[in-house]
Amino acid sequence: MNPSTRYRDMRYGITRVKVDTRDNGVQYVQAEVPLDTYPQRMTDKLLHWSRVAPERTFLARRKRLSDGTSGDWEHLTYAQAVTAARRIGQALLQMNLSADRPVVILSENSLEHGMMALACMMVGIAYCPVSPAYATLSKDFDKLKHILRTLTPGLVMAADAQRYGAAIQACVAQDVDMVLVNGDIARPHKRFSELLQTDDTPAVDEAMHTTHADTVVKFLFTSGSTHLPKGVINTHRMWCANQQQMWQSMPVLGEAAPVLVDWLPWNHTFGGNHNVGLVMFHGGSLYIDDGKPVPALMQETLRNLREIAPTVYFNVPTGLEAIANAMHTDDVLRKNLLSKVRMFFYSGAALAQPIWDSLHAAQERELGQRIVMGTGLGMTETGPFGIFVPRPEVESGDLGLPGAGLQLKLVPVGDKVEVRYQGPNVTPGYWRAPEATAQAFDEEGFLKSGDAVVWRDATHPNDGLRFDGRIAEDFKLATGTFVSVGPLRARIIAAGAPYVQDAVITGLNMNEVGALLFTTPRVRALCPLPDSAPLSEVLQHPSTVAFFQDLLNTLAHQATGSANRVTRLLVMSEPPSIDSGEVTDKGSINQRAVLKQRHAWVQAMYAGTANGLLTPATL
Repeated sequence: MNPSTRYRDMRYGITRVKVDTRDNGVQYVQAEVPLDTYPQRMTDKLLHWSRVAPERTFLARRKRLSDGTSGDWEHLTYAQAVTAARRIGQALLQMNLSADRPVVILSENSLEHGMMALACMMVGIAYCPVSPAYATLSKDFDKLKHILRTLTPGLVMAADAQRYGAAIQACVAQDVDMVLVNGDIARPHKRFSELLQTDDTPAVDEAMHTTHADTVVKFLFTSGSTHLPKGVINTHRMWCANQQQMWQSMPVLGEAAPVLVDWLPWNHTFGGNHNVGLVMFHGGSLYIDDGKPVPALMQETLRNLREIAPTVYFNVPTGLEAIANAMHTDDVLRKNLLSKVRMFFYSGAALAQPIWDSLHAAQERELGQRIVMGTGLGMTETGPFGIFVPRPEVESGDLGLPGAGLQLKLVPVGDKVEVRYQGPNVTPGYWRAPEATAQAFDEEGFLKSGDAVVWRDATHPNDGLRFDGRIAEDFKLATGTFVSVGPLRARIIAAGAPYVQDAVITGLNMNEVGALLFTTPRVRALCPLPDSAPLSEVLQHPSTVAFFQDLLNTLAHQATGSANRVTRLLVMSEPPSIDSGEVTDKGSINQRAVLKQRHAWVQAMYAGTANGLLTPATL
């Protein structure tokens, strides 16, 4: 097939960079193309589309039925969104709220969540969507209590009294106003429906006109894998500039009103800034997907993709793998999903080559062409978009080139190179955390990411950057031997394909290197057990154990020394959790969070008492 016709057409906006290399080895990298002008406030885009396309769907979600299932789609148009935002905004203005007394939202993605966020944005009141896990899965609510102490909210909105009641009782002070969407609690509160019935006044317009580019829109908290979460300040300038950068790197976003089918949570920057933002910026439609890339919920995602044809599609590797597998036998899914999509996108996480091959096979079967798989790198503190691959032939680990107006600073740190950021999309800092803010920026005002990168080809910088792990992930064994996590992790994933999704390297202050493995859904093909069998049984089946034993033997045989010799391995039956911080906002595995959350497993692995522990037969 001719390379020019191998992929469905997609233009790239940023393909060349300027590189300034200093005598100390530091490099400054920026796009040759300048950043175009952008709106001062995201509110301006919302109002624009309410005038230009008032009846177009902005948000949609399936109705929740009394039996717990989902029904038909319920739509919120751009005109309805503005009306709701004005009415709720009027009610908020009467509650003495501000950035110092913001709104905290305890809710999954929903129409009510969206309307509350838009209302806050409309009248200049900062808000913070909190990870539902902090209020539903936690037993001590430590992270939620920390967030509330940091923010001192004036109002807390909760989606459901039963689901969030215990957290409210334990964490929300009595002098904080409460709004509930569903249910009741034994304390004064308002119903969300009451706010929607408020008559708006010119005070809404007056409040909106006082907002500006540096007005705080929201706070997004980091995962807090090693410390308590930090509140990243998100301003209108930061959000709008980042959307303009995305558009210039990915012109496809503005070629037609984008349609998204998306589950990524709004308390994370990928879902709440990147995806909600691009829909609002370009007048698109976001269909809230109540599915997730876990076995119990994946069928809901597939159901939605059979009905709604996205123009761009975002997911994490486990979700993309499940979709790829389903498309080979589900003709309706394959036809609808591929009918309009111009780009698939994953961010940061390792995407095994067999998943790429499976997606491409389904695409070529249906279209005779492939769909571009986009990827890049960013972080909560950069809005999150930062770097994007400028070509269709993408390899796992590719990151690409910086967006327009964003300058990268590549700084040697030991034997790695850290990427740092400076631009209008970079946060001004962490809320009420001056020391953490000072530590996050270097002497030139560049944000220190902790991400390590390398050039694909140092003599051809326009080929872009590749991911080289996290600076803080690397460690020393008790022997003093330095372990470089990124390359070792990549080698394990490649050797274990298509059954290994990701690997977490262990061995800090130990004598030997080990690994915790997370599998792909295809691991079930290694044994004859039915699909209904628990994953733990699949992993304990002799044929599955034999595969991973062979893998470990191979890795041991290929090792060149103690720094890359894996001497013990545990295959995890529980996948990494986004809610627990084990998966970062950009979709990559958070090595430190996994090691913290699964500390007991690691200790048992080195004590030789872990159930399922494998050691190489070649030792």
